[in-house]
Amino acid sequence: MSNQKYTTQLSAGLGLKEETKSLFNLYEPDMTVQVMHDRALDSGLFPNVTARRLRNIIAECFFPRYKRENDVADAVKMFMPILSSQELSQLFFLYTARANLILADFVKQVYWQKYAAGYSVLNVEDAKYFVESALQEGKMQKIWSESTIKRVSSYIVGCLVDYGFLEIENRKERLISPPRLSAKMVVYLAYELHFSGLGDNAVINHEDWQLFGLSSSDIREEMKILAVNKYWIIQAAGEVVQISWTYKNREEMLSVIA
Repeated sequence: MSNQKYTTQLSAGLGLKEETKSLFNLYEPDMTVQVMHDRALDSGLFPNVTARRLRNIIAECFFPRYKRENDVADAVKMFMPILSSQELSQLFFLYTARANLILADFVKQVYWQKYAAGYSVLNVEDAKYFVESALQEGKMQKIWSESTIKRVSSYIVGCLVDYGFLEIENRKERLISPPRLSAKMVVYLAYELHFSGLGDNAVINHEDWQLFGLSSSDIREEMKILAVNKYWIIQAAGEVVQISWTYKNREEMLSVIA
């Protein structure tokens, strides 16, 4: 991920929780952007969204987040019905952060660092400073204007509000309200990483856990606790971890944690 450049794609849509749920209700495997757009227009589920805006949501948000990796959309659609609203926010946040490196890095490098340092609020200026620093470090393909910097900074903060990482305190400040990754999400993400072909230690040390403020030692302990439910058998000796995975495919895993 270090070679990726930051983009303004987050400006196409923030959390879009309700829109994403509606699109998943219409989603079928192998849908193209055009087919989904036509289906969404005909569905009547988006009465207050223009055709142009709807296409933008599908092409710039839904597809980059849920169709950039094999079978992600299918897995999310299967998983959604068994999740609470908070868990659904965590699931959508995971894939939004994967698709928007600028959001992922801000969460890992600023949000959780401020929380660990005892700060209770975060504001757009924090995001603006992060974006300006990234620009100086050459993390964008081209120079961003001041208006673009301000816009993307506000989108980063707004996205975290949508997903429950921040609460609106006043016009300028947002309260830091760190979510605790649910047990279902720990099981889902661990198995998703495992099914992607990663080894046991790579699963434990994957950077996705950092999105939720978890270190490799944190997730190792979480998985030890969850082993009581027979999701896996985990053995650890120092930094080396060996996991015996109970389920052979996603369908088996989801049927159990449901």
